[in-house]
Order: sequence, then C-alpha cells, then structure tokens
Amino acid sequence: MGEQTTTRRRTRRTDPGRKARIIEAALDAIAEDGAAAATHRSIAARAGVPLGSVTYHFTGLGDLHAQAFARYVDEASEAFENLFAGVETREELVDVLVDYVHGGPARRRSATLGFELHLAALRAPALRSLTQAWTSDSRAVLARFTGPGAAARLDALLEGLVMHALLSTEPEPREATRAAIVQTLGEARP
Repeated sequence: MGEQTTTRRRTRRTDPGRKARIIEAALDAIAEDGAAAATHRSIAARAGVPLGSVTYHFTGLGDLHAQAFARYVDEASEAFENLFAGVETREELVDVLVDYVHGGPARRRSATLGFELHLAALRAPALRSLTQAWTSDSRAVLARFTGPGAAARLDALLEGLVMHALLSTEPEPREATRAAIVQTLGEARP
C-alpha cells in the first residue's frame, strides 16, 4: 500500500477589526512614545497582532502614521465641535474654552497627538493637509461665535495655551487663561 498523504488546509482567520485596532494602537504608541518611536514592531505588539499584519494593511510606516493621524483629526474635529453643543452665551463660550485648555487625561492624550502630528508634518509635508484640515475645522467652529478674524487669533491662542499647559511644571491659573481668552475675543458683540 502506498503512503497516504494528508493535505492540511490552512484556515484563514478573519479579523475584520484588525486594521482599526492597528490604527488605534498606532495612536496609543504615538501618544505615549512619540511618532519617531512608534515602529511597526511596537504597534503590532500593542495591537496584539503579528508583525506581518501591520505590513499587510499598510504600505509602510509613513502610511500607517498618516492613516492614524487622519483618524485622529476626524475624531478631534468631531470632539471639538461637540464641545460647543448648547453654547449660547459669550460666558458659556469662555467657560468651554477654559475647560478645553485645562482638560484632564483624555484631553492631554488628544493634545499630545495634535502636537505629534504638527511635528511630524514639519518633516513629512504630505501630513500638512491633515494639520490644515484640523485648523480649518477648529476655526470654522470658533467663527460661529466670533467671526473669522477673531477665530484665527483665538485658535492660535488656544494652541499656545494648550502647549504651555502640557509642558508647564506649574499650571497656569484658570483665571489667567480666562483673561487671555476674554482679551483675545475683544469687545462683546451686542
């Protein structure tokens, strides 16, 4: 009798959420370690997937970072928009903006990702469309309350205040943040 051969069929596992998990793991890696340290290997480990999955879904590390930053911009733009739901008065606007600058851990993660994106865009001009999209979105939200000129000034002030809040060893008092925002807003509209 001849030797019996058995053919084992490789079963391909389906994991429809794998790419999304990899992108989320990339955002976690970038937020915690910086874009420069977010490698294929570190991201795969965070996502709990084989290294080959990362290279299967993305053409390279730059592509993975770009897709992760694109998701961040979409989520951050939506979250920023949602902050202003129900804001009707100038005082409510100022309160929301002060809270935005002095936000907690979730805000810190988002702000860190934002600054990592800006830094990455300095070195990878293809990412600048994402920074521009974020700027346009945030200014459009602010312009509903202030007009376009004041929105641009306020947006720049907020970025600076958030950066200082992230880097400061002694947090700026909320009253000082409020005063800077009120001054940038200028005279109240009737």
